[in-house]
Amino acid sequence: MPIFEYLCQECNHRFEALVQGLDKPACPSCKATKLQKQFSSFGVGANADWASSGDSGACGSCGDPRGPGSCSTN
Repeated sequence: MPIFEYLCQECNHRFEALVQGLDKPACPSCKATKLQKQFSSFGVGANADWASSGDSGACGSCGDPRGPGSCSTN
């Protein structure tokens, strides 16, 4: 079962959802089904070559402002 990240177009709530087959997720806050799929920080950070470019910005996996490798998830 893939995990997807969504942004609700009705209330702007951002959430993750496990999606099985052709199931349609709904916003857990307002129950709306008008959703926009978002890029997963986990999926993008796992394979991104730009994450190791020497930039001292926020961690690509969790957003820790101390930079890549600073958080406990690495």
